[in-house]
Amino acid sequence: MSRKQNTGTAKPLIIVESPAKTKTLKNFLGNAYQIEASMGHVRDLPENAFGVDLEGGFKPVYVTLPERKEVLKRLETAARQASEVYLASDPDREGEAIAWHLKEALKLHNAKRIEFNEITRQAVEQALRNPRDIDMNRVNAQQARRILDRIVGYKLSPLLWKKAKRNTLSAGRVQSVAVRLVVDREREIGSFVPEEYWTITARLTPDTPANAFDAVLRLRDGEKLELHNEAEANAVLQDLQGAQYIVHKVKRTQRKRNPSPPFITSTLQQEAARKLGFSAKRTMQVAQQLYEGVELGEQGSVGLITYMRTDSTRVANEAQAQAREYIGKEFGECYLPEKPPQYRSRSRAQDAHEAIRPTSVARTPESVKQYLSSDQFQLYRLIWQRFIASQMESAVLDVVTVDIQANRYTFRATGSSVKFDGFMRVYVEGKDNGELSDEERPPLPPLLEGQVLTLLNLLPEQHFTEPPPRYTEATLVKALEEKGIGRPSTYATILSTIVERGYVELQDKRFYPTPLGKAVTDYLVKNFPDILDVQFTAGVEQQLDEIEEGNRAWTEVLQAFYQPFAQRLMESEQSEERVYVQPQETEHLCPKCGSKMVVRQGRYGKFLGCSRYPECDGILKLAKSGQPAPPDRPSDKVCSQCGSPMVIRWGRYGDYLACTNPECKAIRPLQEETDVLCPSCKQGKLVQKRSRRGKVFYGCERYPDCQFVLWDKPTGGVCPKCGSLLVEKRGGKRPVRVVCSNKECDYQQEESPDEQALAS
Repeated sequence: MSRKQNTGTAKPLIIVESPAKTKTLKNFLGNAYQIEASMGHVRDLPENAFGVDLEGGFKPVYVTLPERKEVLKRLETAARQASEVYLASDPDREGEAIAWHLKEALKLHNAKRIEFNEITRQAVEQALRNPRDIDMNRVNAQQARRILDRIVGYKLSPLLWKKAKRNTLSAGRVQSVAVRLVVDREREIGSFVPEEYWTITARLTPDTPANAFDAVLRLRDGEKLELHNEAEANAVLQDLQGAQYIVHKVKRTQRKRNPSPPFITSTLQQEAARKLGFSAKRTMQVAQQLYEGVELGEQGSVGLITYMRTDSTRVANEAQAQAREYIGKEFGECYLPEKPPQYRSRSRAQDAHEAIRPTSVARTPESVKQYLSSDQFQLYRLIWQRFIASQMESAVLDVVTVDIQANRYTFRATGSSVKFDGFMRVYVEGKDNGELSDEERPPLPPLLEGQVLTLLNLLPEQHFTEPPPRYTEATLVKALEEKGIGRPSTYATILSTIVERGYVELQDKRFYPTPLGKAVTDYLVKNFPDILDVQFTAGVEQQLDEIEEGNRAWTEVLQAFYQPFAQRLMESEQSEERVYVQPQETEHLCPKCGSKMVVRQGRYGKFLGCSRYPECDGILKLAKSGQPAPPDRPSDKVCSQCGSPMVIRWGRYGDYLACTNPECKAIRPLQEETDVLCPSCKQGKLVQKRSRRGKVFYGCERYPDCQFVLWDKPTGGVCPKCGSLLVEKRGGKRPVRVVCSNKECDYQQEESPDEQALAS
């Protein structure tokens, strides 16, 4: 693109991804730069075509997104008038690809790439001093991922439509592996055989019941003791009758508890799920807001955290120095480790990024709380506390382990107390299970070797071994990360997609596979074992990293993937094998033949169908509660098309009127009539209706001939001041008020003494 010659008025142009960023940048760059937003991607593979030339070296065919055409026109005009152009999309593969697409679409041959890990004056000014060319290795890694996903999605999804006879299914290179993890875990739980075991706990005290503590039976004759059934437990109880409980050994140790590293994307999602109950998608949406900038009163728009898509725990020296200064002032020098801690990132982490941290430690959560939404405040506080704690001294705990002898048996009790709280003064990481470690047990009373204890109670308890727990959002993200599946930027999308596609359900914050998810997974595992193989998928991620590092050609990776995939695809298309989804049987009986009904999936959602289908085609609608929809109810309405009676029929989005004539399929909204005459046409009556968004309003029954509407319920009365209809006004905790429907009239009926008392 040719640009005007530099003049005294031409400004450099910075193109970012979102309007929120433009606001934050303008806050400290002022008018020295023109700042525009691309609104994310401007080009992509076509929506209704494959868009990849498989025979021509996997060359992608990119098209301008329809919703970005006006954006590109605006950016083209701005670039033409600019003295120079900086592409400042996000500092990752996706951001690099967006910068490249902008350069190509706008023909910005001389544009420079800048990136910053945080939206602060210092970071942005440093980026402007060090512009660079677009990193094509990063771009090619993103292109390879995009084309891989397009090949799998575009080729496998139609195969699933054909094999399952439903065109709502989809397969994804990463999402299908995530579904497999959930399915495999469910089957592991289903095949688990619980084993019985017993424990015996002694409730003991050195003096009074106030100092009582628990000790668990561990040894017999110095050997580990396992009790498999009640008989074995009772035999031990018999041996312990009349036994004296003596403190045999007291072991005191000091243990250090180290702080957790600052957040990366996956650990932020896990901890927000544990402590805040946030989904991964919700966490990333709120983190994006905190990164791009939030209005802080007179300070303007401020980016509160560093970039939130990262797998590196590295922290800039300046940020560590700032944290150490804050910790020293607020908590004292004893809370500062001798050297700033260095945390090790996992292998292949993109260490050019930093961990997720506040851009300024001085902006404490409480100091900005008034400017943040509830979600923003909770997540910012979590990030701030985790970062501060990560830079603090380790905690020191006094742990006491006591062995207590009773005849041949040894009971053991463990307690701990905090000697120095260290980082725990600010933050302690959440846990996925409720078990206490030795360091978390309450302290024991003072005990001495040889001391005789008083037995208060001896409690035998039956237990059963438990299967592995179902995945939560936190543990599934952790599993994906540990197995190398996906990238930090994809976890939230993966989790939301597998739920939206109907492959898994989230119940009580745990993932359950649906019959559809099981059936599709079984089919793909059998016919496309590589696609559903965890190690293979992790290997692809490693290859994408190698492309980014410049150590592998992106077309080579695609070729190696596509050749065996295409062969399996051809074999599967020729096979007669089908994807059979086992329907879920219910206790409800078919209204036609009396057989049991099963839950089936239709184009518009779930319904109850006869288990004898196709011999019997009985169906019932399924309410959101999972129960059959109520039967039709009589009405006094007549069909305007054929004159047959109409009934009130249940609908997923509300009841409606339906014609009883099987040859006439007329339906119409169920409208609650009023006795109020339409003040506009003076012919029809006002009826209750619902807007497309479900909001109740009142309109003339002669619509569309008469288009009079009211948003409040008419009372039938008339305003004594202007003659307009009176309506019931509802809002907040106040009782219903009767006011004039004319916005220019201030008439309002006086409240009765009872209403006045209620309002006060």
